[in-house]
Amino acid sequence: MSETTTVDEPATHDVTGERADLLAMLAKTRHFLRFTTRDLTDEQAGQRTTASELCLGGLIKHVTEVERNWADFILNGPSGDSTDMTEADMARWIDNFRLLPGETLAGVLDAYAEVARRTDELVATLPDLDATQPLPKAPWFEPGARWSARRVLMHVIAETAQHAGHADIIRESLDGAKSMG
Repeated sequence: MSETTTVDEPATHDVTGERADLLAMLAKTRHFLRFTTRDLTDEQAGQRTTASELCLGGLIKHVTEVERNWADFILNGPSGDSTDMTEADMARWIDNFRLLPGETLAGVLDAYAEVARRTDELVATLPDLDATQPLPKAPWFEPGARWSARRVLMHVIAETAQHAGHADIIRESLDGAKSMG
């Protein structure tokens, strides 16, 4: 399948109903994000083109990390509180928004594909989408709130779609290419 013309189908073809819908939306939003990087060099993927600090390679890295962390959350619950982050933790977090020296666009896309495969498998095999975990302490979460696996997956879809929009603006600013239109 060509990434430039079609949406990748999840490897879990025997899934139906709500899970199939979630997987289809994940595949669609991932495709639109990846599509913004078509035919780019590593240098272009690391280039800032707007007032923001974001670059296309960094957005792919960020969404990869976000999806990985939320899949881990579904399985294991919160891994820590954002209020406990050290300066080193913050520096690592900021590096997730950049294509660092030695990193390649192909490498970050491969990592994203592996995380997507793992998430798709989780969606297909999770015993209960209603199972909840407590959210970690963070200023952006209501204290004591819990999210179901379903809610987490909808959040991942929304965040991926939001960043695909950011990526489209960055790409158009880079070389005029558009995802649509």
